[in-house]
Amino acid sequence: MLKVLFGEKSTNCAGITRRSALQIGGLGFGGLNLSNLMSARAAKPAGVTRDTSVVWLWLNGGPTHIETFDPKMTAPKEYRSVSGEVKTRLPGVTLGGHFKGMAEQADRMTFVRSFVVPSSSHNTGAFWVNTGYGPRNRPSLGSITSRVRGPNHPLTGMPTYVQMGNIGFNTDAPVIPGSAWLGKAFGPFTPSGPSRANMNLTTQVSRLEDRRSLLKGLDKIRRDVDAKGVMDGIDGMNHQAFSLILGKATQAFDMKREDPRVVAKYGGGLGQSLLTARRLCEVGCGFVAVSLQGWDMHGNVAGGMNGRGPQVDRAVSAFVSDIHQRGLDKNILLVISGEFGRTPRINKNAGRDHWGPLSTLALAGGGLNMGQVVGKSSPKAEVPAGGKVGPQELMATVFHVLGIERETSFDDPAGRPIPMLGTGQPIKGLI
Repeated sequence: MLKVLFGEKSTNCAGITRRSALQIGGLGFGGLNLSNLMSARAAKPAGVTRDTSVVWLWLNGGPTHIETFDPKMTAPKEYRSVSGEVKTRLPGVTLGGHFKGMAEQADRMTFVRSFVVPSSSHNTGAFWVNTGYGPRNRPSLGSITSRVRGPNHPLTGMPTYVQMGNIGFNTDAPVIPGSAWLGKAFGPFTPSGPSRANMNLTTQVSRLEDRRSLLKGLDKIRRDVDAKGVMDGIDGMNHQAFSLILGKATQAFDMKREDPRVVAKYGGGLGQSLLTARRLCEVGCGFVAVSLQGWDMHGNVAGGMNGRGPQVDRAVSAFVSDIHQRGLDKNILLVISGEFGRTPRINKNAGRDHWGPLSTLALAGGGLNMGQVVGKSSPKAEVPAGGKVGPQELMATVFHVLGIERETSFDDPAGRPIPMLGTGQPIKGLI
């Protein structure tokens, strides 16, 4: 069912009351800003990219590396995983006890056990992982992808960069995965709102066939568009707006088109988000960020993992299996990360605190070498003991998968060319 409504008093969860809300499938696209989606492609793509996509699963709050992908069951009791461990398909490799599904897919995944973030602060760490740099005016990986490929797909109208859920905390959250000085046109198209089944813009579906009726609704949005010339004439983009609303884009969010057995395998919540991410990639999205909250486990890490671990395990194992069955494992890279790890030693509240010196990554697909562990940690999971990987190496790996040239640079507001990637090289063993 498609429902389109144009209303002046619709409100989304971000408090936007006058702008229309585009709500599709299991997600609500709040704060529709056509300057973000269909801005004129004044900037030429920086280079030819591959027909590939990245799904970035962000565990917001700093996931414990020990209870997830490096259980350390031979360490003293106060260090080892409180969730136990589970054997994987990889000889001698175990994961935290909640990840039985991922253990069955381990030969299709790679686990990095030596990832280092130069900060133990939530937002600073999130800046590092999402941009490759500290908290400065730097565009995120998603925005770089959008700038290189263009803000939306020329055939489907789909945004190149979609974000589901917050990355970071408080006022910095919208900035961390943002476009910085690249401009609003290359920021994430952000899903929000409670809708589970409809697209909402405020007129009846039948009236969408009346082009003039749609334009009247778009004119209301036009008044909210920034005045900096990001959107150079909405009339030239109306066909893209129609494509987004009525064309192939809507199919990505229509779960009735999906095999019910596949939907059931993913489950709800995070599972539905990852299934939607796969469908978005199939219709032209280049970078889809999905965030799962609740990983700041200063107390009762066992209880926290009981709530979060099974969600991740079910959704990720379904996703990895799905992209392989569809032959998409060469085209879609899944990255699982957070802003840092957690303290190796359990604290007095039975939790773990912030820990930048060591964390883990999990990756799947992207045409990379899978079925391995990269790097290793010290006996108590405190620091890397070999094969150190940092945000720049992760960034270079994503560049490789997306076909973004290492030398890509964009002029800052002062006209100075700023390289998007520093000295980092792709993670060893993956290419």
